[in-house]
Amino acid sequence: MDFEQTQLARMIEAAERVAIFTGAGISTESGIPDFRGPGGTWTRQRPIDFSDFLRSDAARRETWRRRFEMEETLRRAAPNRGHRAVAELVRSGKCPAVITQNIDGLHQDSGIPDDKVIELHGNTTYATCLECGSRYEIEALRVDFETDKIVPHCACGGWVKTATVSFGQAMPVEAMRRAERETLLADLFIAIGSSLVVYPAAGFPELAKRNGAALVILNMQETGLDSVADLVIRQPIGEMLGDVVGVE
Repeated sequence: MDFEQTQLARMIEAAERVAIFTGAGISTESGIPDFRGPGGTWTRQRPIDFSDFLRSDAARRETWRRRFEMEETLRRAAPNRGHRAVAELVRSGKCPAVITQNIDGLHQDSGIPDDKVIELHGNTTYATCLECGSRYEIEALRVDFETDKIVPHCACGGWVKTATVSFGQAMPVEAMRRAERETLLADLFIAIGSSLVVYPAAGFPELAKRNGAALVILNMQETGLDSVADLVIRQPIGEMLGDVVGVE
């Protein structure tokens, strides 16, 4: 291992409890496009606000068109070494849960139990009714949308939306509470592949540092917290974490 890898390995070994916080960068290595980075999705099209989804049939239709357009990319994506390294840290007991901004479900696919993945921005691999909470599978909704141009809606009359948190939509209270708890209990906080600009989620590494935890940032681009981090690493995430944790 190189110097930075050795430093991180020693920090993990010395820690009693590790909080891991992941962003889009860990999944770009699995072929899932970033939203905010250079050439990212939001550089090409404006996000649709939650209020527009509720108010406008055209906005609902466009939201679902974009989601179904992503389906092939999501179907092809598989966990990479970074995901597998995080899963190993969870299995080892060092990291009780993973806090993630990602919506792709790849942490679960890597073997982490669903109840140990704290999804701050929800999950795009299924949908729910905004009124009654009923769950819907994406493929069934896609067939109706592409065959009969039906915008997904529930038998109760509510609109159906992917189980993600859109701009303007309230953050999930329970997920935020659990993320705060994991942050405050950790003596080592590792932020992986996040630009650390999306709040309130990006406030967790700040909270960890203020609470006395060591802060490690693993990201290919600069972040606003680099200056306060104990260790900043600019290396490919899968290769770096895989070598440190010892997974292929």
